[in-house]
Amino acid sequence: MSQKEITLLFDKWNHALQTGEPKKVAALYENNAILLPTVSNQVRHNHAEIEDYFVHFLAKGPVGEIDEANVRIFGELAINSGIYTFTFKDGGVVQARFTFVYRWNGENWMIVEHHSSQMPE
Repeated sequence: MSQKEITLLFDKWNHALQTGEPKKVAALYENNAILLPTVSNQVRHNHAEIEDYFVHFLAKGPVGEIDEANVRIFGELAINSGIYTFTFKDGGVVQARFTFVYRWNGENWMIVEHHSSQMPE
């Protein structure tokens, strides 16, 4: 797996956002994944909780773009961390720090950890 391939996993996730279907986004996460979301204080611990977050987030019509990516690969684990910006259908913009941790399950790279926090300044 190359750094470019790991970077492209963000595009897959972002395209899932564009479907407006929370189940499609949640399907990219392992069953026991943890999501520390951008615009919610609640930690999400499983598909049901992750899907619930995306019901509300997708209603805002987000489109993400990576501003800076830093990919590291450790065998069956890969980490992409950096800064991304979301633009929403109401014209709002949120820049956030992110970390995606992916695990290769033998068939696909799945998100096992996703932390996203709005920039403090």
